[in-house]
Amino acid sequence: MDFTLPPLLTSLVDRGNGLLWGSVLIYLLIGAGLYFTVMTRGIQLRYFGHMFKLLRSSRQSNGGISSFQALSTSLAARVGTGNLAGVAVAIYFGGPGAIFWMWMTAMVGMATSFVESTLAQAYKTDHGDNTFRGGPARYIERGLGLRWLAVLFSICLIIAFGLAFNSVQANSIAQAMEQAFAIPTWAMGLVLMAVVAPIIFGGLKSIAKVAELVVPLMALLYLVLALVVVGLNISDLPAAIMTIVRSAFGFEQAAGGAVGYAVSQAIMNGIQRGLFSNEAGMGSAPNAAATASTRPDHPAAQGFIQMLGVFLDTLVICTATAAIIIMAGPELMSGEENNGIQLTQMALSSHVGDWGGMFIAVAILLFAFTSVIANYSYGESNIEYLAGRRAPVAVMIYRLAVLAMIMVGSVASLGAIWNFADLSMGMMAIINLVAILMLSPVAFALFRDYEEQLKAGKEPVFDPSRFPKLVNKVDPKAWPKK
Repeated sequence: MDFTLPPLLTSLVDRGNGLLWGSVLIYLLIGAGLYFTVMTRGIQLRYFGHMFKLLRSSRQSNGGISSFQALSTSLAARVGTGNLAGVAVAIYFGGPGAIFWMWMTAMVGMATSFVESTLAQAYKTDHGDNTFRGGPARYIERGLGLRWLAVLFSICLIIAFGLAFNSVQANSIAQAMEQAFAIPTWAMGLVLMAVVAPIIFGGLKSIAKVAELVVPLMALLYLVLALVVVGLNISDLPAAIMTIVRSAFGFEQAAGGAVGYAVSQAIMNGIQRGLFSNEAGMGSAPNAAATASTRPDHPAAQGFIQMLGVFLDTLVICTATAAIIIMAGPELMSGEENNGIQLTQMALSSHVGDWGGMFIAVAILLFAFTSVIANYSYGESNIEYLAGRRAPVAVMIYRLAVLAMIMVGSVASLGAIWNFADLSMGMMAIINLVAILMLSPVAFALFRDYEEQLKAGKEPVFDPSRFPKLVNKVDPKAWPKK
């Protein structure tokens, strides 16, 4: 079964994606990241160790959602098939140098993630069950007073993350299980529905608890395997690093006279895949960031924690995939069919044997499954925002729709749905980036307040009354005056 759109609509969607992802979003995302980096004086470098220090004290949540659980939820969405297939696509089309530009994208993206997650915390609202809700929709309405723009953002997010991407993730799981273990796609769809249903019907606390358990485990197993591969090929490691750096600046292609084209392809593919993977600036992760009870009791604390999410996703997990592929040798990329997950599977199999392909299939299962439940949580937060008092009924309908889309995704070809979701995600990213640029003075003020208290030897505490731009805009139940 293949879902297709009318030719005219297909053409409009393709043109929209070409405009958004081919030029506008790349410049806007990178430009915003550089601006935030400069204005915070390199926050991702100066406070690199502080992120890990906060993580060690982030598990206490007083019955709510801890900072660690919020990080796990956002990582569940970030760490998906893009970490396996996306890296392979970047290397296939952009060469090994694309990985260098993925690293650079993540570095500036860490500052963007800090700003959007800090704003999500500042403008979060009390949900009445020791948890909170927030994200771009709420800081757009509360901070900018633009309800209509907040509604448009929520609709785009629900279409992209809540429904379409969950179908795509289910499709990835079903196809991988069919290829590796001959499990029929319809059967895998039923199994997914049966596993996902009790988790999403348990609400955001249930999702946070599952993410807290599964995400660290799956990431650790994958990294251990990557370290084994590197260990088996340790003598090739310096050459692999030099290949990435030389290819990033065209030195590998200099002899062939195609330097300009090679560098442009490395930059374009590296940035695009990096942005798809770490989601910094997209407006998705702030929905998870807002749910947390922070420790210290300050919005900037979750900003630091979410910066760590970008680092782990791209600079750690994507780099692990890149090492597996590059150390396997360039001959694997000779076939046109080896431009996605097949390249990762073949590369791993060349290192560890035939079971490497099955391991990647299981990795896809875990990565995509956690993405499904995290994507659902983003949608639920925005459904509640749109529905208001009717939220319980709306959330129930949404849960059933998500389960239906999982089944559809398992058995259908989703090229058209994927393209439409890309357009929807591109629109929400532009809305979010414009909003956080306009609200960045608030985020910078919160950062300075946090930094000043930290340098004075105090545990930072947020007092809304000290911020004129936040007075009467924050939820007093979420942030009572100190």
